[in-house]
Amino acid sequence: MALLLLSLSEHFANANTTCARDEKKNEDKSLEWWQTAVYYQVYPRSFKDSNGDGIGDLKGIEEKAEHFKDIGVDCVWLSPIFKSPMADFGYDISDYNMIDPVYGTMDDFVSLQKKLQSLGIKIILDFVPNHSSDEHEWFKKSVDKIMPYKDYYVWRDAKFDDNNTITPPNNWQSLFSNSAWTWNTKREQYYLHQFDRKQPDLNYRNKDLVKEMKNNLRFWLDLGVDGYRVDAVPFLFEHPDFLDDIRKPEELAKKEKNTYEQYYHPNTMDLDETYDMINQFRDVIDEYTLKDGKSRVMITEAYTSLENTMRYYGNETNLGAHMPFNFGLIDRLNEYSNATKFNEAINNWLDNMPDGKCANWVIGNHDNPRVATRFGGEMVDAMNMLNMLLPGAAFTYMGEEIGMSDTAIRWEQTVDPRGRNAGRSDFRTLSRDPARSPYQWNASANAGFTVSSKPWLPVNPNYWKLNLEAQRKQHCSHYTVYKRLAKLRKTRTVQRGSFDGKELSQWVYAFTRSLPSAETYLVVMNVGSEDEHVDLSNWPTLKKDETWQVHTPSVNAQYSIGYSFKTNGFTLRPKSAMVLCNKKELSSSSSSSSPSKSISKSSLVYPVAMLVVASCFVFANS
Repeated sequence: MALLLLSLSEHFANANTTCARDEKKNEDKSLEWWQTAVYYQVYPRSFKDSNGDGIGDLKGIEEKAEHFKDIGVDCVWLSPIFKSPMADFGYDISDYNMIDPVYGTMDDFVSLQKKLQSLGIKIILDFVPNHSSDEHEWFKKSVDKIMPYKDYYVWRDAKFDDNNTITPPNNWQSLFSNSAWTWNTKREQYYLHQFDRKQPDLNYRNKDLVKEMKNNLRFWLDLGVDGYRVDAVPFLFEHPDFLDDIRKPEELAKKEKNTYEQYYHPNTMDLDETYDMINQFRDVIDEYTLKDGKSRVMITEAYTSLENTMRYYGNETNLGAHMPFNFGLIDRLNEYSNATKFNEAINNWLDNMPDGKCANWVIGNHDNPRVATRFGGEMVDAMNMLNMLLPGAAFTYMGEEIGMSDTAIRWEQTVDPRGRNAGRSDFRTLSRDPARSPYQWNASANAGFTVSSKPWLPVNPNYWKLNLEAQRKQHCSHYTVYKRLAKLRKTRTVQRGSFDGKELSQWVYAFTRSLPSAETYLVVMNVGSEDEHVDLSNWPTLKKDETWQVHTPSVNAQYSIGYSFKTNGFTLRPKSAMVLCNKKELSSSSSSSSPSKSISKSSLVYPVAMLVVASCFVFANS
C-alpha cells in the first residue's frame, strides 16, 4: 500500500489543479482530464426513450450522444442504471452488476460506451454504497441468517414499551421521514434504512461486505468506465452503541414537516470510519490508474457541513476523493442573493479547500429544483457563466444548457418516495419529481422524449417554446451561450488562470480569469432586479482605460458580441451577464482547440461564432 500511495503521489504531482487563486507557477504543468472537464449528468429515465414505453433508456442516450459533443461535454455521468425494483428509481439496487431491463442490456451499455468513446467523451457511473434493495439476494439471505450474509445489513433487537409492544431500537429517522427502522417478521429484528424502507443500510463493519462492494467497483472498472460519483457517503457508518439522536429545540422541530429534520444526527453521519472507507474506495480506483496510467475519477456526494465535506479530499497519506461535490451555489444562493452572497458562496469553497486540490461547481442535479426555477429564467446564462468559468471542474445537469425549469407535478402524478411520504398536503415541498421531468428535445408531442402517450413523468407544458431544436435555430439562446462557454473552457486562461472576484456594487458581482502569457476574461453579473451601472476603473489589477470586448453576452444583455467597453462604465440589465475579453493578442498556446486569433473591434476569440450570432439583442424567451 505504501508503494501504491508513493507511486500515485508521483503520478499526480504533475497535475496540480486549476483551483488555487494564483496559478502562475502551474501555467505549464500537465493537467488530468477530470480537473478541467465539463461533466454532464444524465438522469436516464428522463433523457430519451427509444422503445416507446415512456421511460428513458440506454439506446435513447446513445441516439442523442452527438448532443454531448455538440455542446462541449467531456464526460457523461449516468444516474443508476442497475437492476432495481425502482422503489427509489434506481437507488435501490438489487444487483450491482446487471443493467435493469427498463434501461436495456449489457450490450446496450457497451454500445453506448463505444459511441461516447468515438466522440472523445468519457463515462462515469453512480456507485450507491450505503444501501441495497430489500430484494437483493444478500438481504434475503441475511433475513435467513445464512453465512456470510447474516450481518451484511444493520440489524437490531426491538425494545418494548409499557404495554409490551415492540418499538424501534432508537429514535433514528429516515431522510424520507418517519422511523429509520423497519421490523422484519421472519428474522424478528429491526433493520436500519436511512432512506426508504426498501433500501436497507449495508453494514460496513462487516469485512466480507466491504470486499463485495469493492468488487462491485472493479466490475465496471474492468468494463472500462472512467470513474464514479459516489452516492450519500456520510451515512456509511453509525455509532456502534446506537445512541439516540438529539432532538432539536421544540420551536425549531415543530416547523419541520420531514421528521428527519427535527433532529441533529451525530450518531448517523460523518463518522471517522466513513472517511477511511472512502480512502479504501479510492485505493480501488487508483489500482487501475497505476496499472495502465489512465486516470479515473471519484466524486463524493455529501450534504453536510463544509468542514466535513472538505475532509473527503483526504490528505497526503490517505488520498480521499478526487473531488467532493461543492453544493455551495445550490445551498447558499437564490434569486434574492446579492453580490455579497455570491462572493461569499464562491470564496467559502476556495478559501477552505486544501492546497493542491481541485475545485468543482454544481448548480443543479436530480435532487434539487432547477436553476431556472430557483433563480428565474433570466438568470440561466449568468449561472452557467459562473459554473463554467470559475476555476476547476463544472457539472451540468441535463437541461441546464437550454434553461429547462421544474414541472408542476400533481399529487396523483407524484412518484418520488420522499414526496409521497410527505403526504398530499406537503408533497410539493419535498418531492424531487419536478426537477426530473423529461428532456425537451423539440416541440412535438411530449417534447420528442417519447412516442408513448404517457411518459413516466409529465413533460413541462412550456416544451412547445422551450426546447433544444428551437434554441438551435435561434441566433442567441441559452444553447448558443452554453456552447461558447464550453469552448472558452478549453483556453489556457480558464483551465490554468488565476481567479479574482469582486463585489462591484450591492447587486453586481464580477470575476477575472487571467494568465500572464494569455488573454484575460472578465465575467460581470447583475444579480439584481434593476438596471445597474458597472464601473471597473477602481479594480486594482485592471489597467486604467483598458478596452474590453464582449465575448459572450447572456440572451437578455443589451450588448452584442464584439461590442467594446472602457473600464469607466456601462449599464447592465437586470439579471443579465457578460463575458468580456481584453484586447491582448492571443498566442497559439492560449487555446488547446483553436489557432491563435487577435481581438479587435471587428474580430473575436471565436470569429465564426460572430457570423452565427450577429446580434444578441434578444430576450430569453425569443
